[in-house]
Amino acid sequence: MTVAVSPDGLPALVLNADYRPLSYYPLSLWSWQDAIKAVFLDRVNIVAEYEHAVSSPTFSMKLPSVVSLKAYVKPSRHPAFTRFNVFLRDRFQCQYCGTPEDLTFDHVVPRHRGGATTWENVVAACSPCNLRKGGMMPAHAKMWPLQKPFQPTVHDLHNNGRLFPPNHLHESWMDYLYWDVELEP
Repeated sequence: MTVAVSPDGLPALVLNADYRPLSYYPLSLWSWQDAIKAVFLDRVNIVAEYEHAVSSPTFSMKLPSVVSLKAYVKPSRHPAFTRFNVFLRDRFQCQYCGTPEDLTFDHVVPRHRGGATTWENVVAACSPCNLRKGGMMPAHAKMWPLQKPFQPTVHDLHNNGRLFPPNHLHESWMDYLYWDVELEP
């Protein structure tokens, strides 16, 4: 149920039963409507609230800003093989020249040479590098990836995701997000 929501929409940060976010990138957020539905279905605990409330003729409730699941969801050890996750593994930069612009993906060993569409053979590449390499092998094109492609763990992607924090982080979420910030004494 992680959705793209604007900060003005008062989203709720969703934590697993162990009080860790279900995902860091994208950050596990629910719309306020989904959060309230989960409260009424007794699937979550409210950890923190916004000042804003919603009301009906007989009921009023502050909107949850942080909720934790009542049942622990075991995270997958290996993430799905998606374009987004390949970009995240490669830190949103071309693996040939390092630019973050105009990203696509490239088969290190071209498909017509038997290269598979797998974690171990696909890298993020900008369009100009992808066109320059074309269907050539790395040695023939004299283009090698900055890092050898690999199948990341969820932990790898979470660590990379922390390098790209969302544009908006509500103050009530900060105790549950472990961004690289200096702690106050």
